[in-house]
Amino acid sequence: MLKSIIHAFLQRRNRNRYALFPLAPLLPLPDGLNEQDLFEFVTSVRVQDAPEQEMRSYGTHDFRRFVYTWGMTRGLSGKCLELGANPYFTTMLLKKFTNLEVTLANYFGHSTNEECTQAVDYRELISGEPKTEQLAFQHFNVENDVFPYADGQFDLVIFAEIIEHLLNDPCKVLREIKRVLKPNGTLVLTTPNVARLENVTRLIRGANIYDPYSGYGPYGRHNREYTCQELDQLLRFEGYEPTECFTADVHSNQADTFFTMQKLPNMLRCRRNDLGQYIFLKAISTPHGFLAQRPAWLYRSYPQGELV
Repeated sequence: MLKSIIHAFLQRRNRNRYALFPLAPLLPLPDGLNEQDLFEFVTSVRVQDAPEQEMRSYGTHDFRRFVYTWGMTRGLSGKCLELGANPYFTTMLLKKFTNLEVTLANYFGHSTNEECTQAVDYRELISGEPKTEQLAFQHFNVENDVFPYADGQFDLVIFAEIIEHLLNDPCKVLREIKRVLKPNGTLVLTTPNVARLENVTRLIRGANIYDPYSGYGPYGRHNREYTCQELDQLLRFEGYEPTECFTADVHSNQADTFFTMQKLPNMLRCRRNDLGQYIFLKAISTPHGFLAQRPAWLYRSYPQGELV
């Protein structure tokens, strides 16, 4: 009950911003389900060795993000690789509401690359019956390691909330994703939008937009966030053809604590469609791409000839 009250409160709080800017695209829902039922299902997911309160807060706070991500997979079939699957909110949506054959991968900082399992508890839809599922995953670092999968193994790769954590070389990771994707396979990428409305108002106010240092180490913080235009440019450089991209708020929007909302519509008219907190992008892998070079707008201090 408390989860539902918090969820409803956050929705009401955001209505004023949504009246001024299109920050809340229609939430996709599985056939026959309403939003409240889906919310109860998603927020019931628990990794058994994770703090219960942290899991509950995360599921409530980012519920819309998980559902938007799932929505970009509707109508797709075949083999799916979900990178950074833990804590498995999106995973459970994929397993329950798609026909995809899902393979999971995580990185927890261990030096060993191996297959592992984690136990995940959840409650069945409607009946609320408690269930436990053992989820197998490969443990490896997407930025440093060769993915432990064959060329062209997957029809779909989900790369959600990872690119902003990378330290050195997003191009390398996108090339590994491209390698394991089938020709014309699909990439679904989500990441925080550095140009979101909250950050616009923070900068107007003179506040900092950078992510704090994290107790989870350098991979625990956002090391480089992107705009919609940057992601489109980067993916095209790496041989992907974007087919869908939108931004959306996922949790409570704090923009009006920094600047009066009513003063912004005229200033931001040209950007009103890319002010959401998160970017959701779908792209198709093509035969093209710069396989040995990197874009100069994203990299620096590389030897001559390595940047374009």
